[in-house]
Amino acid sequence: MFISFASLPASPLPHARSPPAASTEEHGRKLGRAAFQTMIPITISRVNQFDAARLDVEMSAMLKEQLVKVFSLMKPGLLFQYEPELDVFLEFLIWRFSIWVDKPTPGNALMNLRYRDERAAPIAGKEVRTGLEGPGLSVSQKILYCVSTVGGQYLLSRLQTFSAFRRWGDSEQRPLARRAWGFVQHAEGLYRAVSFFNLLSFLYGGRYRTIVERILKARLVYGSPNMNRAVSFEYMNRQLVWNEFSEMLLLLLPLLNSSSVKKFLLPFSKDKSASSSGDETNCPICVSSPSIPFVALPCQHRYCYYCLRTRCAATSSYRCARCNEVVVAIQRHGSS
Repeated sequence: MFISFASLPASPLPHARSPPAASTEEHGRKLGRAAFQTMIPITISRVNQFDAARLDVEMSAMLKEQLVKVFSLMKPGLLFQYEPELDVFLEFLIWRFSIWVDKPTPGNALMNLRYRDERAAPIAGKEVRTGLEGPGLSVSQKILYCVSTVGGQYLLSRLQTFSAFRRWGDSEQRPLARRAWGFVQHAEGLYRAVSFFNLLSFLYGGRYRTIVERILKARLVYGSPNMNRAVSFEYMNRQLVWNEFSEMLLLLLPLLNSSSVKKFLLPFSKDKSASSSGDETNCPICVSSPSIPFVALPCQHRYCYYCLRTRCAATSSYRCARCNEVVVAIQRHGSS
């Protein structure tokens, strides 16, 4: 029995139904939210952050140098006993006029960096465009930053000075003093170990240069996303040229004979006639009246004893400064 397919009734093929317009808009909004929720990865140059810290240290040293010059006419050693207080005062001034007023420190400003509160930094939303957005440090963060950096350094320096002056580590001290000294040493070692691991984490991830920044969630980010790092090698080139030139002079100057150079340049001198017709009674080396007059042989020109003796000892064939004749011996003036 054969069945003809042409005789079968034509039935419509099933087609995929198109989604309504409302579901399309909802799908688009979901995709948009997913795109906004994606964090924009930012990478802050680790070299910039280290350079900023170094520049801050140099700025503090410059301010300290200028402040010490103000008290240079006072009693010597007056500021030496108050050096920790002077350092903490300068660090407090830098903190007061930079971080406290939501401005970058001098080093951060030169490296185009600023502090951002990572706890309140937006990671998604329409306001995130470059990944550098976010508020500065809060008041509590600023105060804790000052207490931990400025006050912490002062307390540590004073504690080290006091413990060394009182000799807590000596075996003759009381057990309480030795126990306090051991506690200070262990705390310092622990802090150094934690700082080392924080440095490794910073080199790997590029966040939180110090332990204080990691605890406070104060991250350094670029202040302006469109500012390029200006690298000028002009000063470095001048410094290298000057260093090479100074090293060459230090190498060559001991090898040169001053009298030989003077004799070589004498024909090119403009006032050679005046020098040749000078006072014959004066020593031609120190140009003064000889205190112990000696004469060079065989030309019989007068010299100071020490001037002529040192020149003859330095050079085996010393030539007279007046007639350029080789001096073979010296003799006291007036002796037969």
